[in-house]
Amino acid sequence: MLIKQIIRQLGNTKIRPVLAVKKIIPQKMKLDSPEFRSLFTPQLNTLSNLFKKNNYDLRIAGGAVRDLLMGIRPADVDFATTATPTEMKELFEREQIRMLHKRGEEHGTITCRIDDAENFEITTLRVDVVCDGRRAEVQYTTDWQLDANRRDLTINSLFLDLDGNVVDYFGGIGDIEKRRVAFVGDAVQRIQEDYLRILRYFRFFGRISESTEHDADTLKAIKDNSQGLAGISAERIWTELKRIVIGRMADHVIRCMLEECKLQQYLGLPEKCNVDRFARVFSKYKGGLEPMTMIASLCESPKEIEHFHRKTKLSNAERILGEFIISHRKEAEHALSSNNIEWWKDMIVELEVTPGHGELPT
Repeated sequence: MLIKQIIRQLGNTKIRPVLAVKKIIPQKMKLDSPEFRSLFTPQLNTLSNLFKKNNYDLRIAGGAVRDLLMGIRPADVDFATTATPTEMKELFEREQIRMLHKRGEEHGTITCRIDDAENFEITTLRVDVVCDGRRAEVQYTTDWQLDANRRDLTINSLFLDLDGNVVDYFGGIGDIEKRRVAFVGDAVQRIQEDYLRILRYFRFFGRISESTEHDADTLKAIKDNSQGLAGISAERIWTELKRIVIGRMADHVIRCMLEECKLQQYLGLPEKCNVDRFARVFSKYKGGLEPMTMIASLCESPKEIEHFHRKTKLSNAERILGEFIISHRKEAEHALSSNNIEWWKDMIVELEVTPGHGELPT
């Protein structure tokens, strides 16, 4: 019935529908860590009891589960539920619980605030029925496997109920143990659902992996589909890239992205990036610099920064910082080598009136 409905909706369009996979018996494990127990505020207990009383399943989803399994207390916790947005709204209105950001309802997400003390973002389980590489049309479901199947990476496809049971449909637990970053199911299909997942793969590789070795088939899928990044908005590209260039293993990750996968044309970076200088700067500062400082280390001229700005829609402060670093790089290198204190004094004065200043890569 669902397949027939999808076909009627598609008509003659070339957009490919995303259909269900065969039923999988999930792996389960018990989690009872200090990080998990620390999440249980009075407000979370209230939320949990409310959903139980009304026979709706409620689980922690995605990155928060990954972090907990790695012994990290997550900064943000997202919840998934079998309740629809309408059912959640009715539930919260009946219990006189305040709701925020109601615009999220169109994406299946309701944010509630309990006791005027803690916010909870809760999203209805869903399946992507139509994808075009940037966004998806979704249909709500009560099937946890279907929701897990629509997620990008195995390590982000986990669920955790509030009794401490981790539910894993696609091997995410094992991949976390092995520090392996892999797409859920077929890498090509996952990438074509949203091409930004190429950058998310590299961000999480830098964050999770203990090796510099990539799966050959994964890199092939990335190379074969890299042109899809051309259709991704500037804001989404820059949001991911900012986190990559100051993240763990950024020197290796950037080298793989630019030299192995040739992604620079889709990121607004020069064809011949100075990856060696990037690696030197990263080795010296270990991600402690502004993202724009790291981008500047890849570039040779203010024109290249201007081109990057046109692609990524930098803020004025970011653009000025990049141009400032490049314009003064040679002078800074000379001052360092000659121990010219007066030059640095002059730079302090100039930096005080230059918005977006940062450290100079050498």
